[in-house]
Amino acid sequence: MNNKQMKMEEISNVWDNTVPVEKSSYLHDNFVQYLNIEHFKHDSSKLAMIDLFCGAGGFAVGASWAGFESVIGIDHLEPAMETWMFNHPNAIGCLGDIKQVDPEYLQKILKQNGVKKIHLITGGVPCQGFSIANRKHNDKEERNFLFLEYMRFVKVFKPDYLILENVSGMRSTAGGHFEKSIKEYMESLGYTVTIGILNAADFGVPQMRQRLLFVGVRSGAGFTEPYEFPLGAFVNNYRTVEEAISDLPELESNESCDRYTKPAMTEYQRTMRGEGNITAIAPAQKLYNHVAPNHLPDVLKKIANTEPGKPMYPKFKQRIRLRNDAPSPTQLAGGIRPQFQFGHPTQIRGLSIRERARIQSFPDSYVFKGGIVQERVQTGNAVPPLMIYHVTSLIARDIREKEARENV
Repeated sequence: MNNKQMKMEEISNVWDNTVPVEKSSYLHDNFVQYLNIEHFKHDSSKLAMIDLFCGAGGFAVGASWAGFESVIGIDHLEPAMETWMFNHPNAIGCLGDIKQVDPEYLQKILKQNGVKKIHLITGGVPCQGFSIANRKHNDKEERNFLFLEYMRFVKVFKPDYLILENVSGMRSTAGGHFEKSIKEYMESLGYTVTIGILNAADFGVPQMRQRLLFVGVRSGAGFTEPYEFPLGAFVNNYRTVEEAISDLPELESNESCDRYTKPAMTEYQRTMRGEGNITAIAPAQKLYNHVAPNHLPDVLKKIANTEPGKPMYPKFKQRIRLRNDAPSPTQLAGGIRPQFQFGHPTQIRGLSIRERARIQSFPDSYVFKGGIVQERVQTGNAVPPLMIYHVTSLIARDIREKEARENV
């Protein structure tokens, strides 16, 4: 076979779902490294949670605003784990294949350090196998069965509550088999399960992002059963891209800025800066991760010639120039070597990581690590913290009320 034939075969196979998915060199699936065990500390005034498949930390951030503290984070993507540990310096991190992590060992470490109870286990189970954005979709792909590893931790820690999150596409995958199996498995471990599809925009996130959530409540333990999802206060009154990012400094291609140059102009901007009504959000010490991509001249021309709300590339309809007057479409991770997905609505460039973080509702005090390409992966994969805050606030209240009854 000559080089031309080999190239044509490579092209023809690129979307073949029987060809294994190319893996990032940043993935660590052959070992487990336990991080920060010797410096682990837990604030006993907070409810303890474990963040499985933690990524950059969307669950950990949103739940922290509700009164939880992540004591363990586990992920196999090294840059995501670097981000998670930087922002949660008192927690234990596990970098590597979750199938090789020993939950009983971790339980022993926690007990030695005074953590008697895990109140919540969260998990953004890898969603690529379910996602409609994955053109190599395969119902039998190994990533579709990682929820069994999540359940392995549930068996050991027996938390009060469970939250498992995935893309809404899981609902129809394999004729609904995965959704049904996950629910039945949770129930077999003694949990009452509520399933819902939530749109992050309904909860004030400036992004149309639907996620499938399973919430399990430990049956017969004195908690409210079943869990009921909150109603979003922003239904049909969504926050826009302009509300989210218009206060950030203007940049040209390859420029950066590490300080605010104008005051916050909207409630959302004040919240992201740590000046709003969620008092648990710390003010940012400076403006982190606000670096414009370094574009080639032809890319700049494409952005400049694209009307806001329209695709910049005819063959890639998801790569659009954002509109100021609407929420962002779903932000994607973009594979292992992602290019910029969205063009800025008024500036001739792609979004900075800080702008992507704002669209996901990460606060400005949250620092992303790993370089712009891997930070795109992290911000695209994350569950929006503001949505999780509203989901977990009800859970935290329920746990606190049960504790108060027991202490009377």
